[in-house]
Amino acid sequence: MSNTPRLRVLLTNDDGPPGHDSPYIYGLYRHLTNELGWDVKVVIPSSQKSWIGKAYQIMETTYGRYYYPRDPDGAGEISESSRPLKEGELAEWILLDGTPATCANIALHNLYPGQIDLVISGPNLGRNSSSAFALSSGTIGAALSSSLSKTRSIALSYGTVFHPTPSTWFLPAHTISGRIIRHLYENWGADDGGIRNNEVDLYNVNVPMIPNLLDEPGLPIAWTRMWRNSYGRLFKRLNGVSPKPATSPAGPDSLDSDGRGILLDGSARSTSENDSSGLTFKFSPDMEGLIRPDMASLPVGSDGWAIAKGWISVTPLRACFAEPEQALDNAASEHADVEKSIWKFKL
Repeated sequence: MSNTPRLRVLLTNDDGPPGHDSPYIYGLYRHLTNELGWDVKVVIPSSQKSWIGKAYQIMETTYGRYYYPRDPDGAGEISESSRPLKEGELAEWILLDGTPATCANIALHNLYPGQIDLVISGPNLGRNSSSAFALSSGTIGAALSSSLSKTRSIALSYGTVFHPTPSTWFLPAHTISGRIIRHLYENWGADDGGIRNNEVDLYNVNVPMIPNLLDEPGLPIAWTRMWRNSYGRLFKRLNGVSPKPATSPAGPDSLDSDGRGILLDGSARSTSENDSSGLTFKFSPDMEGLIRPDMASLPVGSDGWAIAKGWISVTPLRACFAEPEQALDNAASEHADVEKSIWKFKL
């Protein structure tokens, strides 16, 4: 029997409790606890909190409840107070009426102080590659928050490529993600000036949900830099009816969205707001160029480039919206050998 202490993990996300817009967290929890044997605490938003970045709730009181997931999909009972597990319930999770960053900070400092070795934020429903997505991501926001608390942190996202994503791909994604997370934790990178012991502050991992997940040995994995891209208008003006298209609260990679990030049910909806001012707007971006970019436009060695090739991207980050050069010495760039960026070791 191994004398190595079990890794103590905080699992959080921005998609909320298991359900239609949060299909991955329960499966990853099961994999981390059952297959890897880790001690996993779960503290997540009580509802969908995508595209909220690293925001904290500072004016509102944050209330919490207890959640008791069950097989097969993590659906469970909510309780106002902690109680013993009922038959079939696997664990006690905590739901907070707050942002992902709020959940992470409360978990680290109020609920489990000194009891967490690693924070995993995700798996997000949809990619968080490129600056346009990453700077808005609640998933990365929770990891950033945790790194600022001097805790090793990894943001994990599953990029939607096919609609719908077959559920048979979920377990292979969890399996390879678990291997990547374990490898990163056991071989955490150095970064002079890093917040915690001159280490890399956090990693951003993106796994494309594609059929090759089922192949042996699995998808190629590459060290990457963040694709520095941009977006334009994100909101549309309302004129009595909600605009077409509209975007799911889970974001442009939602299971309800098409390849451009537009709701499959994009029918117009009447609004109840008083629009007499003409100053009523709704979040309604068209993300075609970000979700399906022209390959020729993607910088070689970037996370967007890796995802477009069907590779898993692993991007070391500083908690100041920058990348540590030291940790990316072997990463591909437009002037370096791409082969150097690909992980050659076995996980």
